[in-house]
Amino acid sequence: MPTDLPSPPPAAGRLSRRRVLTLGALAAAAAPLGSSLRPAAAAGDTGDDDAYQRAFSDALAADPNIRRHTVAGREFLYRPRQLLAANADAQRVITWLRTRGHQVTVGAGFAGVTRLVFAKETDVPTVVSALRNPQQWQGQPVPAVQPHHVLLGLGNIMGNPGGPPQAVGALAAPDPARLGEGAGVTVGVCDTGIWQQAGAYHPQWLGGSYVPESDDEDALYVSGTVLAAQGGHGTFVAGVVRQAAPGVGVDPEQALNPTGVGDEAMLVAAMARLGPQVSVVNLSLGGFTQDDLPPLPLVNAVAALPAQTAVVAAAGNAGTSRPVWPAALGRVLGVAAVSRAGTGIAPAAYSGFGPWVDACAVGEHDSTYVVGQLPLPGRPTRVFHGFAGWAGTSFATAYVSGRLAAMMVAGGLTADAARIALLANPRWHPDYGVLVA
Repeated sequence: MPTDLPSPPPAAGRLSRRRVLTLGALAAAAAPLGSSLRPAAAAGDTGDDDAYQRAFSDALAADPNIRRHTVAGREFLYRPRQLLAANADAQRVITWLRTRGHQVTVGAGFAGVTRLVFAKETDVPTVVSALRNPQQWQGQPVPAVQPHHVLLGLGNIMGNPGGPPQAVGALAAPDPARLGEGAGVTVGVCDTGIWQQAGAYHPQWLGGSYVPESDDEDALYVSGTVLAAQGGHGTFVAGVVRQAAPGVGVDPEQALNPTGVGDEAMLVAAMARLGPQVSVVNLSLGGFTQDDLPPLPLVNAVAALPAQTAVVAAAGNAGTSRPVWPAALGRVLGVAAVSRAGTGIAPAAYSGFGPWVDACAVGEHDSTYVVGQLPLPGRPTRVFHGFAGWAGTSFATAYVSGRLAAMMVAGGLTADAARIALLANPRWHPDYGVLVA
């Protein structure tokens, strides 16, 4: 049975990330790892990873509803012609915009924000910077405004997963001795949705673990059996949750399209659709924001959840300390990834890190997947028969969500109490949080 109580590092003080990454066995010896975990890919040919990232980048560039903004190497994605303002500030912002010649209308609001829609293409980040300038508001508080940020299942640019899945053999059946782990707990999985045939194709792992609903289905394919860049991501995540706690139930909701792209409104709507039985919310997605400020809709959506609900989110695979949202929110348990390194473990080179990260887990897993083929530019097409191996903080996050469910049952705890108990353990490293092994 996996343990959630890792030993603290023997070395005192804060190590640099460079030193952490170069030490094959950082600090504590790793707890035994389950057979479903796979070692990090060996260094060498990265052609498939590069091709996958190019394909994803091309998909983003071709999407007319995505704009990319980069300043001093710090980028984020946003929806064109949309500006979000806190409800209390909306009228002031509308007046400010109209007096400066911007034609705006009020669109559908959500999570405590008003959506303002420009009549024509507008440099939204520049407008936001101007609105955030205190000199524009002498004697008044600065309004809370932001772009409508695009969130990803964190593919390529913002991370997760940076490489494509690979075909693997079928998983062994769940250990009967572990079927009580997480029993009676439901984890909400806001992701690409779930494969229509997931329960039937994976009866031992996903059959009976969720209630199939048509609006939860992952569209998966761009044509025929050709998979979109992250088609099947949600099915993979659900399988990792169940491996971490084979008795747990899942509630899949669609917050991303099969390419792995969504936005704040889509995530808020997915969270609102979660059933009342959900006590752990898994968010294997996220993104960067303008000025690295917390996104107001997600702040409000998380705050609106029942007090005993735990939210677990991915730290991203950009390999940077820049905060990824919603993982960096105070109430959210942000999860980084580690990899096996010799006889121990070490931080995954791709993983996000920093003091805003609360926990870490192995990011390389084999899991339930879909049937289809994934073409990569200039590389052999990958063909899948229902199982895959994949690496990313998405999957470290799913594992932690499952272990929280197991802790709830083992200790008779609420989800939030389990989160607090987990975080009471020594941090494995200041930038990676508590090791969940």
